Amino acid sequence: MNAAGNLPAWAALLTAFLVLVGAAVTLIGSLGLLRLGTFYARVHAPTLGTTLGMASILAGSVLLFSMIEARPVVHEILIAVFVSLTTPVTLMLLVRAALYRDRIEGNKEVPAADAAEDPITR
Repeated sequence: MNAAGNLPAWAALLTAFLVLVGAAVTLIGSLGLLRLGTFYARVHAPTLGTTLGMASILAGSVLLFSMIEARPVVHEILIAVFVSLTTPVTLMLLVRAALYRDRIEGNKEVPAADAAEDPITR
């Protein structure tokens, strides 16, 4: 016998809804990766999908395990903090590396390094 049988119906439905919404948002982000044209456009969709989908899935996990154990279970907050911190940093590093590569190769679609500076600070 597992403890999920003692879960109230409203908690089970809300958990299922949160997990399904999180999975759908993550799937939409993944589809954006396939559909968008350039690398610079492609990196945004999975990043947002990961962050928003993760938040919804973790909310469902917190609800489920808090109801099963009859006490607040918040270790998922650590997962959310780590994913929320590492996802944008990874995005920034990937884009900077691609921008550097494109500038070295002389790609005309990206601005030159000196043109990207703010003209006010000159």
